[in-house]
Amino acid sequence: MLFLAIVAASLLLSSSASRDVCRTIEGAISRSSSVYYPGSANYTRDISHWSAASSQPSLCSVEPGSAKDVGTILRILGETRTKFGVKGGGHATNPGFSDTPGVQIAMYRFSQVEYDASTQTVAIGTGLIWDDVYAVLDPLGVNVVGGRVAGVGVAGFALGGGYSWLTNQHGLTIDTIMEIELVKPDGSVSRITHESDPALFFALKGTQNNFGIVTKLVLKAFPQGPVWGGVRLFAADQADAVKNATARFAHEVTDPKAGLFTAYNYGQGQMIPAVLLFYDAPTPPSGIFEDLVAIPAIEDLVQTYRFPEFVASVPGNDLTPGQAVFQTTPIVDYSLSILEANINETLFWGERLSAIDPGAFLSYNIEPFLPGLFSHNTHPTAYPPSRDVALFPHNLELLWSSNATDGVFLDAARQSIGQLANVAVAEGQRIVADAAAYPNYALFDTPVERIFGDNLPKLRAIKSLVDPSNVMGLAGGFKV
Repeated sequence: MLFLAIVAASLLLSSSASRDVCRTIEGAISRSSSVYYPGSANYTRDISHWSAASSQPSLCSVEPGSAKDVGTILRILGETRTKFGVKGGGHATNPGFSDTPGVQIAMYRFSQVEYDASTQTVAIGTGLIWDDVYAVLDPLGVNVVGGRVAGVGVAGFALGGGYSWLTNQHGLTIDTIMEIELVKPDGSVSRITHESDPALFFALKGTQNNFGIVTKLVLKAFPQGPVWGGVRLFAADQADAVKNATARFAHEVTDPKAGLFTAYNYGQGQMIPAVLLFYDAPTPPSGIFEDLVAIPAIEDLVQTYRFPEFVASVPGNDLTPGQAVFQTTPIVDYSLSILEANINETLFWGERLSAIDPGAFLSYNIEPFLPGLFSHNTHPTAYPPSRDVALFPHNLELLWSSNATDGVFLDAARQSIGQLANVAVAEGQRIVADAAAYPNYALFDTPVERIFGDNLPKLRAIKSLVDPSNVMGLAGGFKV
């Protein structure tokens, strides 16, 4: 079981060494930073994640308040070979990726949001969630390419790729990053841009925490006004109508301001289809959403919103899981047969997993984008390894109550996504068999070759130069 395994791993660290490394850090950092120990409220907050699968007891937690202190902490962890985790927003689901039995670094104090009108950029601290960023930028009439639902952290989302409501217009979040403040494994603080270090700038975009700890991102800013959209929930008997309208949107809508997120959900013994509609203007033009709006809904939250209100309106984010996991396959065409397969998987696994855990919740997420979503960046990035074909990040989200059934739910995630990939390949989407998996949705045991593809040798060469002692290997994640 995941939780028992990671707790057992913590026993490998001796208690005396545990106390020593935390006390060494405490004595070396400045007053802008703090170390917390089990039993304190800050420690509890620092080690907590959205999913219990990504939360575990740590030796201590550290809240650094400056990039220099992050460097001091990294040097001590490297010298003592102490495991550590780096938590931004805490929305990770893979166990051991941002949590640790060693020293938990929580980035809350990196909370700046600074808009520079002269350069049309925004400097953002990596301890924030996107809700915080949008709240500051909205009164200024600008926005950035960020998360689509409430509660998602800036750092993991951005450094893993970043599919956004604004992606059809401006690309992935990594395509809009202009500068990265990086604390390297040797403790030095560097400002990384395409001009200053093109190789490392490339490597940082999509690899999450392989090359150090990122403390600040500078993103392009874009004008932003009110938007139209919201959630519509349907009874199970509308599943086919949602399927047909989703297929039409995916194949016919070419307006880059329009977005759609369709979900086939299962919980409390029933399937609940849903759509999340988006248009980057107060009202959409005709010919885009009519069939989706015409389907009778059991709940309808569609209206005109300020952008932060729109993101906060997604009710699915209110779910607080015991355990949670994502699993993904890329899709290149949301055909009717792919959508029908999602309905079948929802019913098949919903009934079986609910019989094991009545509190289980499943969500098959269909995320169509325009074919040119990868065309907004002329420079290569670690993810995706190829920009020749558009890849849509199809996601399965599973939530359940107890770690006693971890194995059952993890096997279900693998089998179900495998089945959907097989359906895609069988209908002619052969690239799906080997195409890059989106790192922010990929299950923890996904081979890094499947994420970074032909970029992997280059990434490993850069890694050997930046982190020859493999300090970042002491933290979890998809390691190159």
